[in-house]
Amino acid sequence: MSRTRSLFIGPRLRRLRRELGQTQAQMAEELGVSASYIALIERNQRPLTADMLLRLAETYRVDLADFAGDGGEQLSGRLDEVFLDPLLSGLDVGAAEREDLALGNPGMAEAIIRLHTAYREGQLALADKAGGDQGHNPLDETRTFLAARQNFFPVLDDRAEKLARETGGDLGAYLLSRHGYEVRRLPGDIMHGAVRRLDLHRRELALDDGLDGAGTNFQIALQLAYLDLGDALDAALADSQFTEETSRKIARRALANYAAGAMLMPYGDFYREAERNGYDIEALGRHFGTSFEQTTHRLTTLQKPSAKGVPFFFIRIDAAGNVSKRFDGGGFPFARHGGSCPLWSLHDTFRRPREILTEILELPGGERYFSIARTVTAGGGAWGAPRVTRAIALGCDIREASRLVYTEGLDLAAAPATPIGVTCRLCQRADCTARAEPPLGRQLLADDYRRLVAPFGFSDG
Repeated sequence: MSRTRSLFIGPRLRRLRRELGQTQAQMAEELGVSASYIALIERNQRPLTADMLLRLAETYRVDLADFAGDGGEQLSGRLDEVFLDPLLSGLDVGAAEREDLALGNPGMAEAIIRLHTAYREGQLALADKAGGDQGHNPLDETRTFLAARQNFFPVLDDRAEKLARETGGDLGAYLLSRHGYEVRRLPGDIMHGAVRRLDLHRRELALDDGLDGAGTNFQIALQLAYLDLGDALDAALADSQFTEETSRKIARRALANYAAGAMLMPYGDFYREAERNGYDIEALGRHFGTSFEQTTHRLTTLQKPSAKGVPFFFIRIDAAGNVSKRFDGGGFPFARHGGSCPLWSLHDTFRRPREILTEILELPGGERYFSIARTVTAGGGAWGAPRVTRAIALGCDIREASRLVYTEGLDLAAAPATPIGVTCRLCQRADCTARAEPPLGRQLLADDYRRLVAPFGFSDG
């Protein structure tokens, strides 16, 4: 899209006017233009000029960047993703037509996107039902809460960064001077399975002595988040609509972890360093003294409009394929239940521990993503202590992948991609040898005279 493209912001201007409680005539008088001109802009029959944008900013104190937005680029990109769906493959709707729709009639474009989203969610719901969905799940509600906010909480970032400055870099000393709690490291048999325990009677924060340096710092930061940022955590949950109190408590814990990460990796410094080194996870970890997993978590949160990082998605699985953590982002359509595609190199990391595996992924609809996967280990720290190995993957839309150090020297347009699906039940690939279940809505075909390479044969529709 051209950078000199005219700016059509009719719906945004109309929304601003209604929020101000003004008529078109009243707004026109304050801006020094005619009411008919305001009406034309609101109907997207006139573009917004630079002079008019400045008048809006000066008169109503609106942020120029937020109000002008991306000129329809984001909406057009979301429309592009909709029309990649195989369901719409027979329609002759070109990129120019989609761009015109996003610019000229954003409400209609948003309606199409919402309808498609509802269709996809319906498909996912069918998969959940087929997989034995058990109703509301606090973990799912927390994931939905985080995804709806793009895993970005600016108030927590600001408060955590301020708190990090107050600590002077010594979290333990600050905990003692500010709250009177001394950090004490204790062996696992005394901790009785706890990693962190705040002892109010002895005025100490007990930590498992099996924690490494990154784990120790994170647990102290986490305790400080609970002690110093409790009001900010509650404020971030103020507009949540959980079905049960357990969901709210789990979400609050997730926000406390977010704040701890923001303390150790302050937004501004972390964003600048990430951009400087091409989002090199290991280099960032060394710079901030954080673990591989802590660093990948933080990378999913860089969504500040004025300093926006790569929109990443994140997943963590165990050796059996069970998903223990997931952050939606980057447009990747995770299924609510079930594992991930076995063709994804995420699963290969268990055979190549601590080695970073990169890969281009392609979904049945043609959407492409770039994946960075590696194993991480939790526990241990002493002979006989339980140790768990998991695999994590950080990924992004292929259109963002050129910003990553992991793609240097790689022709992203021509490089081969691994064909994967979201889950077997939502994947329409007929020739997949790794398929475990047939897709939803497709009739299984039995053939006594032929054995396909794929374990299932099914109808075309």
